Amino acid sequence: MPIDPNILHSKLKTFFGWDAFKGDQLDIITHLIEGGNAFVLMPTGGGKSLCYQMPALVMEGTAIVISPLIALMKNQVDAIRGFESSEEGIAHFLNSSLSRVEIAQVQEDLLRGVTKLLYVAPESLTKEENIALLKSIKISFYAVDEAHCISEWGHDFRPEYRKIRSIIDIIQPAPVIALTATATPKVQSDILKNLRIQDATIFKSSFNRPNLYYEVRDKVEPEKDIIRFIRQNPGKSGIIYCLSRKKVEELAQLLAINGIRALPYHAGLDAKTRADNQDKFLMEEIDVIVATIAFGMGIDKQNVRFVIHYDIPKSIEGYYQETGRAGRDGQEGTCITYYSYKDIQKLEKFMQGKPVAEQEIGKQLLKETVAYAESSQCRRKLLLNYFGEDYAQDNCGACDNCLHPKVRFDGHEEMCLVIELIESLKEHFKLEHLTGILAGEASALIKSYQHDELPLFGAGKDHDQRFWAAVIHQGLILHFLEKDIENYGLISVTDAGLEFYMHPKELMLVEDRTFSEGEDDDEEDAAAVRGGGGGDQTLLAMLKDLRKDVARKMRVQPWVVFSDPSLEDMTIVYPLTLKELSEKCQGVGEGKARKFGQPFVDLIGKYVEENEIERPDDFVVKSVASKSGNKVYIIQSIDRKLPLEDIARAKDLDMDQLLTEMEAIVSTGTRLNLGYYISENLDPEVVQELYDWFKNDAASDSLADARAELSADYEDIEIRLVRLKFLCEVAN
Repeated sequence: MPIDPNILHSKLKTFFGWDAFKGDQLDIITHLIEGGNAFVLMPTGGGKSLCYQMPALVMEGTAIVISPLIALMKNQVDAIRGFESSEEGIAHFLNSSLSRVEIAQVQEDLLRGVTKLLYVAPESLTKEENIALLKSIKISFYAVDEAHCISEWGHDFRPEYRKIRSIIDIIQPAPVIALTATATPKVQSDILKNLRIQDATIFKSSFNRPNLYYEVRDKVEPEKDIIRFIRQNPGKSGIIYCLSRKKVEELAQLLAINGIRALPYHAGLDAKTRADNQDKFLMEEIDVIVATIAFGMGIDKQNVRFVIHYDIPKSIEGYYQETGRAGRDGQEGTCITYYSYKDIQKLEKFMQGKPVAEQEIGKQLLKETVAYAESSQCRRKLLLNYFGEDYAQDNCGACDNCLHPKVRFDGHEEMCLVIELIESLKEHFKLEHLTGILAGEASALIKSYQHDELPLFGAGKDHDQRFWAAVIHQGLILHFLEKDIENYGLISVTDAGLEFYMHPKELMLVEDRTFSEGEDDDEEDAAAVRGGGGGDQTLLAMLKDLRKDVARKMRVQPWVVFSDPSLEDMTIVYPLTLKELSEKCQGVGEGKARKFGQPFVDLIGKYVEENEIERPDDFVVKSVASKSGNKVYIIQSIDRKLPLEDIARAKDLDMDQLLTEMEAIVSTGTRLNLGYYISENLDPEVVQELYDWFKNDAASDSLADARAELSADYEDIEIRLVRLKFLCEVAN
């Protein structure tokens, strides 16, 4: 039945306080009120909730809103009650968090006909007592929120969502509106088919969020980088996403001890703590929430200014939805993601043990994420293309790749080679198979198809597989190639691609970015990665000269005095006292500062004064004290000359972990007297040979270098123990 738009505008002002509808909201609301099924694809912040809240308030009966999260339900029910405060029962939720008394109140309000919106979890919808209750009331329509949960190709697939249609049929027929912020064409098709609403009118808004800035950073010292970023944006609200609960807890604690108002949020916390932490974030009693991906679905906080992904998300859909929680008011929104390929490998390990089909889907989604992270193309263009939308501009001006573009090259020959290869094959194959053929990498799969015998095998061996992957990704964006998602990413050539192959012309492409492998397990290797040379290069040269002089006088190698990362830290924080030197520079403890530090702080003080340098002494990252007390226990146990095996056993460590702890202790300048253990367990000749090597031949303090030079003749434990002995006796 048609409804007067003027009435809807009046209700919009009365209920919600808005003067005008946004985008397709009015058309969607009108369509639903008139009895039509609808599919709404609208980015976060576009106003999806209003599309079912408004019709529910004006239609006869109760709207059933199927939602996946208790936090989302509570947030929206509170909002509706705030809009229409004359009747508390106007909106309710029905889930496992309610007491018997609360459930009875919900039932009473439903039967009285005062409840216009009832939020239910899909699990609650299947309970017999709830089905019986809903059969006894008039239902205006069903709204399936976060509808991407229906599809196995969605980023948050939930099996119980696939049962919704059958339950609707049991209760009573009514129009259905499905809503989501993220759905590829494949996911969209799954949703319509599963809900049996193929006749639904599709309302699709642009995925472009022009106010958001996208950036992918190398995952090197991410904690320090995050703290620096937040301090540069004081008082701004932000969400930091981590994949594990453990990392959520650790990072929230680290931020808190560094003076940042932050709290954790994850499913492992009790319900009251989760609710309290969420409310504190919404009420701006804290600035930052550190959370697993569940946080934020439907949370109505308009002024989130930044979203940081400490870990790379499992899919582009997840990434888009989570970043979409920034800048919902249309103002500034910064989206930073930290990426290393090691995180991808961890995610792949987590998939092991799952059904093969689920693993294949998960791996395909991960590959799309890797392609996005490593690409040098406009991030906005990549995101929109993933969701089936073209972005015409070459430079969006609001992503790291557009602000700092890589050199482009004419890649028409390379694109033609890709097209020629795909067309020459009898079957279609995945991206990595094609790149392997072109680069001449004969994998087992390539050999099984005898593709290592093809004329085009190795035709592009001047470039590696990463290069060819970048060419193929750009071919997909240009619609020269297409990917069959239903068949796990098999790639074929489009008519446009064949046209380009027949009539090639200049085609400007870019190579993908390279990232480090991530933070290494070895303290020394990690330090080597961290040394970025970002400090004062003039001062660094002067400090290295001073280090040579001190080393010559002490008759030791320069690295024994201070490592390169230690010197680099000095050029960033400009320590003027031994206390500052030991507290602010990695690898410098109190003992080492006292032994070697005075001439260095004297030089730095003079340099700072002569050059009128303003020291960044406000940026000191405090670390979290070890809860286990391992450091004190290890030092005291070694002083008592306990066997290292006993020390490791007492702290539930293996020998490798214990040695790593000891290396961390010694690296700060603390001396461990290991002579008793070494004399009892190592050959004296081996000890002397290794000690002499560290004293006379070692070019750096890198354990990795020592292993590379010595591993053929010595056991790893021998190298590490003698290195510790040398550092304790000479450096500390």
